[in-house]
Amino acid sequence: MNVINVQLLNMDTKIPEHLVKNADDSYTIFLNARLSQESRVKSYYHALRHIQEQDFEKQNVQDIEIQAHLE
Repeated sequence: MNVINVQLLNMDTKIPEHLVKNADDSYTIFLNARLSQESRVKSYYHALRHIQEQDFEKQNVQDIEIQAHLE
């Protein structure tokens, strides 16, 4: 099971979330505090899909995002 830390952070509204894989193999999801609760929930699930799909092990960022937005 993955350890996931979630932080609310004021970011540019064009950035809904930022996902980081930490040195200890845990993850931190930074959600944009300036967005609505609904948008933050969608962003949270988007980040979870990246974790579940093991996207940090993949090379092509464009392919990763295209696949993430198809689901």
